[in-house]
Amino acid sequence: MTKDAKHKLQQMRTRIAAAAARIMAEDGVEDFALAKRKAARQLGAEDTQALPKNEEIEFELRTYQSLYQGDEQRERIRRLRNRALELMRLLEPFRPYLSGPVLKGTAGRYSEIDLQLFTDDSKAVELFLINRAVPYEATEQRHFAGDRELAISVLKLDWEGTPVSIAVCRANDERGTLKASPAGRPIERAGIPAVALLLASDA
Repeated sequence: MTKDAKHKLQQMRTRIAAAAARIMAEDGVEDFALAKRKAARQLGAEDTQALPKNEEIEFELRTYQSLYQGDEQRERIRRLRNRALELMRLLEPFRPYLSGPVLKGTAGRYSEIDLQLFTDDSKAVELFLINRAVPYEATEQRHFAGDRELAISVLKLDWEGTPVSIAVCRANDERGTLKASPAGRPIERAGIPAVALLLASDA
């Protein structure tokens, strides 16, 4: 590949990353792969080899939110982290952790709170919700711990007006790290003390 071709490829990669970030910020898209495809289609580059990495889009997303949604973004993150901490304290017996965009500070206008629980009694989590008359929908996701593929129960619910996704993991998996794909980065997570510190710094 010539130097000029490499330069054009990098330019397209940067444009797609910026467009994908704008889609995530304005349209509430949280799936990086979907945002990449939409951005490439908007730019007429569906067949490009220049799709950016998630980390590149995340950098552009932080930049976009800082430039165009500064005050709104800070208030949104503070509110969502506060709501997450309230729920985590209620779920403390199940070893709760915050993950996803709310933890990273990139949550958009329609983002949900992502929690991970670590317990060998998943039915107790559902009973907790039933006893509080909180309706939920049970789904399943695939995560990876090392070379093991895990089928993880995910409870989707509305908590006081905020959508929440709760991944119920086995207690033993708390000691390791979970990934969304075999080659992906470990999913970052923070327990109750760390989220409380984040909120204090937000204030």
